Amino acid sequence: MTHLDKLEATSVHIFREAYRDFKSLVMLWSIGKDSTVLLWLARKAFFGHVPFPLMHIDTSYKIPAMIEFRDRLARELGLDLIVGQNREALAAKRTFPDGVLPRVACCQALKSEALRHTLSGEWPRLRMDPASGQYAADKSSEKFTGVIVGARADEEGSRSKERYFSARDQQSEWDVGDQPPELWKQYKTDFAPGTHVRIHPLLDWTELNIWEYIERESIPVISLYFNQGEGKRYRSLGCHPCTSPIDSDARNVSEVIDELRSGKFSDIAERSGREQDKEDSGGLETLRRGGYM
Repeated sequence: MTHLDKLEATSVHIFREAYRDFKSLVMLWSIGKDSTVLLWLARKAFFGHVPFPLMHIDTSYKIPAMIEFRDRLARELGLDLIVGQNREALAAKRTFPDGVLPRVACCQALKSEALRHTLSGEWPRLRMDPASGQYAADKSSEKFTGVIVGARADEEGSRSKERYFSARDQQSEWDVGDQPPELWKQYKTDFAPGTHVRIHPLLDWTELNIWEYIERESIPVISLYFNQGEGKRYRSLGCHPCTSPIDSDARNVSEVIDELRSGKFSDIAERSGREQDKEDSGGLETLRRGGYM
């Protein structure tokens, strides 16, 4: 087996462990490269079918091409897609782009709070009809307690403290020091009632692994990751007021891989274009302790 084969096998195993042990399971889909690889792996794990819903937390500030990509792929693959928002914060213009909140507080409102209440079924959410591609109010109030996430340990410091099965409390808050050991591929999946568990099938993948797998599997990814003639591309995607592209000549997957292998970005963090990270002196750990994705 190649290294990619081994990573794939571990991820598929984690998916199947999660599906066996968690009855209310959902997968977060940010539309980025990692969560799209995660979607591909889910389809492999279940023979072309994704047996649980996907969830996207829409801040309303995503780059329009991201939403177009989300809806198109969801229709093509027949995905069960739930979309949640913090409608109150958006209506009250309680956001960074409206000049009211700093970036970190905006992330807490539009991402962490929205995620927590959308998972719990407390806030209204939309659900796509995969046949028509149209959205309607989600009449289900199902509470999701097992949440599959495309976090990688190498992407950012706080993610390296995660486990494959990482517990949160009922408020989605994370006690970093209280994480179960995971030795010899033995995973704790039996948690106290009400515990919210994040599941990380990509935990040991690297940025290079992700792109190598995208190339090997011909996985569709959004064109924002490639230079389209302006000498820049996105390395990490988020809300457009807080995300900047990097200087790069890479126009396709192969050229992105060549850049990464060359060491061009060895001293530059993958999320260097994400401005909210720079406002939080603890990296993203403050946000993640409070339920951030």
